[in-house]
Amino acid sequence: MIKITTASVFVDDQAKALAFYTDILGFVKKTDIPVGEHRWLTVVSPAVPDGVELLLEPSDHPAARVFKDALVEDGIPFTSFGVDDVFTEYARLTALGVTFVQPPTDAGMVITATLSDTCGNLIQIASVK
Repeated sequence: MIKITTASVFVDDQAKALAFYTDILGFVKKTDIPVGEHRWLTVVSPAVPDGVELLLEPSDHPAARVFKDALVEDGIPFTSFGVDDVFTEYARLTALGVTFVQPPTDAGMVITATLSDTCGNLIQIASVK
């Protein structure tokens, strides 16, 4: 059976991304292995420590930069994370200084909000109604 073990998000600065994704969003560091001038750096949800790893991948490749910039310009989130309650997370993250480009919004079966991850991406959080 095939399964997802790792997903990636391109980041401008791995150290800054690690701090944001752990200290602010609440993920925990899973893997940190030097690879040349960068690192194989992953985080996981503390609720599922053996679940899917999010690779904080350097966005040094020229195509990655163009891709990320186009998504941000169009207001499109790079990825989406599930939360129990978008309104609660929105309040918690806003209190921590996180910038949202879309406040909690009813999207039919879900409530979504979109934030800046400080590393060049828009990230959506979503909860099922």
